[in-house]
Amino acid sequence: MTTPETSAPHAATPPSADGPRRGRTSPRPDAAARADGWRRRLPLMPAFLFVVICTQIPFLLTIWYSLRSRNLLRPEGETFVGLRNYLDLAVDSTFRTAALNSILLTLGCVAVSLVLGLGLALLLDREFLGRGFIRTLLITPFLIMPVAGAMLWSISMFDPTYGLVNWLIGTVGISPVDWTSSFPMLSIIIALVWQWTPFMMLLLLAGLQSQTPDVLEAASMDGAGAWTTFVHITLPHLRFYLELSVLLGAIYVVNTFDQIYLMTAGGPGTASANLPFYIYQRAFLGFDIGQSAAMGVVTVIATIIIATFALRLIFTSINSKEQS
Repeated sequence: MTTPETSAPHAATPPSADGPRRGRTSPRPDAAARADGWRRRLPLMPAFLFVVICTQIPFLLTIWYSLRSRNLLRPEGETFVGLRNYLDLAVDSTFRTAALNSILLTLGCVAVSLVLGLGLALLLDREFLGRGFIRTLLITPFLIMPVAGAMLWSISMFDPTYGLVNWLIGTVGISPVDWTSSFPMLSIIIALVWQWTPFMMLLLLAGLQSQTPDVLEAASMDGAGAWTTFVHITLPHLRFYLELSVLLGAIYVVNTFDQIYLMTAGGPGTASANLPFYIYQRAFLGFDIGQSAAMGVVTVIATIIIATFALRLIFTSINSKEQS
């Protein structure tokens, strides 16, 4: 005979009070974990506060001034005008000219510097006698202060009477040219290219030296020539470094002020003035704080939009490279 104990089915053992329960999410970090997280973040707080005080608070004040009609020569006439300063920029022909000059300076300098930097990086990526010394000489223009570089080009190179450029073209029978007056934008672009080509060269040289030699040897054994190897192997490998060079170069060049102030003073007239220089003119020469603040806000917003778009392209390139 079977007893009730043996015939009855085994009852499910109730879950222990200490055991895991199904259908419930993991508990949130306790107070000790949160305190440990704050202790790790605490050393970063001074830097965070410094960035906020030095960048965000002045930007908020700039937005506030851009909504007011404020002129330092007439402080008693300050009033709130809303978006009128921004609407005035739409019909300001000088502002449009300065914006176009900023685009031309940035595109011209970055494009030429990138091509020259790539060529120099390819030359320095191979072994030859005195490579370290030549590399140091090529980096030197980037280490010179922008003010000193602008004075060097304005006086020693482009001076219509004593400049080296006019002496060189005079040897072939060409009459002297006042470069900064006749070709102001070209003069500034040449000075900027001279300064920023070493920066591009360093970034691209780092990309070339990070290339795996085995891939180049395999391409050579398969019969690929130098141009084919460069186009199909080296150039795709340098895509990230090229994009980074363009992004950083554009961010720095768009804020150019020293070369314009010392070489052309924005002239003739406003022919070579970019946005930073035109903002300086309206704020410190015209004393129009409202208008200059509005131009500054527009310039910052445009720069952020372009930089965000460029960063997305770079991150997309990085992700596709990691997935491949």
